[in-house]
Parts: sequence; C-alpha cells; structure tokens
Amino acid sequence: MSARAIESGEGDALGTLLPELLSEEEEEPFQSTNQDSYGSSPGKAPQGPHQGPDDFGSDPRDPPNFYRYAGMTAAAVIGGVMAVRAVPELLDTVGFTRKGISPSSLAAKMMSSTARANGGGVPSGSLVSNLQSKGATGLSTPSNILLGSAGALLGALLWGSYSSSRRTQY
Repeated sequence: MSARAIESGEGDALGTLLPELLSEEEEEPFQSTNQDSYGSSPGKAPQGPHQGPDDFGSDPRDPPNFYRYAGMTAAAVIGGVMAVRAVPELLDTVGFTRKGISPSSLAAKMMSSTARANGGGVPSGSLVSNLQSKGATGLSTPSNILLGSAGALLGALLWGSYSSSRRTQY
C-alpha cells in the first residue's frame, strides 16, 4: 500500500493506529544543517518542546510524572500526621495539660483574665474551658480527621509550590 493511500485512509489495515502513527510522524523533529533539534528557523530562537496548559513543559501526551505525584502524596501524608500530632503538643506547651492548667503558663494567664472578666469564674463553653477540655481528654475523632485533612492539604500545597519553584530554576 502506498503512503498516499494510507494518508487518504483507503486502507483499513491499520485501523485506529493510523492517526497515532501520523501524529507521531509529524511531531518528530528533523535535523538539517541550519536547524536545531526542535525545528526552529535559522536566525530565530529555538522554541523548545511543546508546552502544556501549565506552561512548565508538561505535555498532555506525556505519561504522568511518577515522582511528582509520589512526592505530593508523601507531603500530604506527612502534613496530615504532623497536624494531628502537633495540636495536642501545642496545647500541652501552652499549658493545657492532662493534669490541668500549668502554673505560670499562658493558659494560667488566659484563665485568670477570663475569670476576672466574668466575676471570678470561668464560664462553661468559653475558649479557656474548651481548650482545657481538649488538653485533658485529647481531640475527638472528627477533630482529628479535620486536622489531618487540613494538614494534608497544606503539605500537598507546599510540595506543589516547592516542586514548581524547582522546575523554573532549571
């Protein structure tokens, strides 16, 4: 079968492979003495490879970048775990411990000012009483899920920002 018959689609022997073969044939760069590997004209700057919609060289025809997705997944997992582990530690550091409010801590100062503002007692449902409750009993499962999700999102966003800044450096 001739090349002209193939291009006109007369032969069904190739079926659905024909458009793919023709598109690959057109995309292949050709070499000549006055042109670079991307097919730019003499005297013009090389255009580089086909840019994808995000303008970072990703072509929708390229396979997914395993390392990009693996890094983003790892960053999301680490961010989620860190968020769930950091909040109880932060509460303990501020002074809302399992044994009660630590003396001479930020929590003690918060409790003192809340008690003064409310006539000598800390009202139920106030910020100090809620934080002390969480410091003593820990966070609930829905709170941990929410914190983990927020930490995972933050980790993934930070990884995306980091990896995109590294792509523009090279």
